[in-house]
Amino acid sequence: MPRLPAPHAVVLHAPRGATTTEETTVTTTRTPRSRPPRRAALAAAAAVVAAGLGAVLAAGPAAAQDKWPSKPIRYIVPFAAGGTTDILARVVGEKLGPVLGTTIVVDNKPGQGGSAGAAELARAAPDGYTIGGGTISSHAINATLYAGRLTYDPVTSFEPITMYASQPNVLLVHPSVPAKDLKEFIALVKSQPGKFSFGSAGNGTSQHISGELFKTMAGLDIQHIPYRGSGPMIPELLGGTLPVAVDNIATAIPHMKAGKVRALAVTSAERTGVAPDVPTMAEQGLAGYQLSSWQAVFAPAGTPKPIVDRLHAEIAKILKMPDVAKKLGDMGLDLSGMPPAELGAVVKADVPRLGKVVKDSGAKAD
Repeated sequence: MPRLPAPHAVVLHAPRGATTTEETTVTTTRTPRSRPPRRAALAAAAAVVAAGLGAVLAAGPAAAQDKWPSKPIRYIVPFAAGGTTDILARVVGEKLGPVLGTTIVVDNKPGQGGSAGAAELARAAPDGYTIGGGTISSHAINATLYAGRLTYDPVTSFEPITMYASQPNVLLVHPSVPAKDLKEFIALVKSQPGKFSFGSAGNGTSQHISGELFKTMAGLDIQHIPYRGSGPMIPELLGGTLPVAVDNIATAIPHMKAGKVRALAVTSAERTGVAPDVPTMAEQGLAGYQLSSWQAVFAPAGTPKPIVDRLHAEIAKILKMPDVAKKLGDMGLDLSGMPPAELGAVVKADVPRLGKVVKDSGAKAD
């Protein structure tokens, strides 16, 4: 009988440019009279290579998440430097960067009551490398105030991470204003219709809506002056160029304690612990007046859940750090750290609730 050749191995490589973790070896045996169909052998080898390649590709996103973060994280602040949203980003970011093994880069993008920065956050890649501050303004009030003009949906365009805190706003006047309490101020404004204006951190901010609600309930002729955040507004209030303003308690409290401004009323239902001598609007004749602000952090919609959960867990721990809790608590912030789902529920409920407040107050985007 004729002697058969020994079996030999044929090594098939993946096409140039393809990604695979292994070579595939197919063993064939030649005989003088018949040989296995070459097409079948190649097809079988290609199937094995494709399976390996598919496994590598399928593992790609998970592998990327495992390595997160591998570069700096951009933190969009939708207001100018110096306001509460900016302060929170810097205080928390200073702790968050080292914990994650990266750097948090704060990027201020003010405009439209926080909507300009929120829109930029919504457009960012959902890869965990862009997060941003969000407030009762950018993620609730503006849905009504800028109806038809927002390029994002406060509920569906973001992944909620956590709420930092809530706080009241406060009605402030320069010491040159001859009014010692809210009733005297209301009488003063009514005696000089059209003379007074109040400043806020911008159209659609909680400060703006707090001022408009006060104006409506008290029946005052007082104009609104929007700024691009508390940072640019406060110096004008301290200098007397701006006689009246509504601001977050966190930004206002240092100047209140220094006697540089006079606080006439807080906008919350109850007095705040950092300024217990300042009465509420409701206490001074405006029954039912109540409007507090909240500060939170979000990621673009589609950001992987493991990344969102990690951010929430780390930020919640940071808010409980003694030095952070004291610093923010002394500013009048009621700290939270709530889970993502709970923050999402707050946003979903506040859009219609505050939409009614906006309509009732008659507020407009000046």
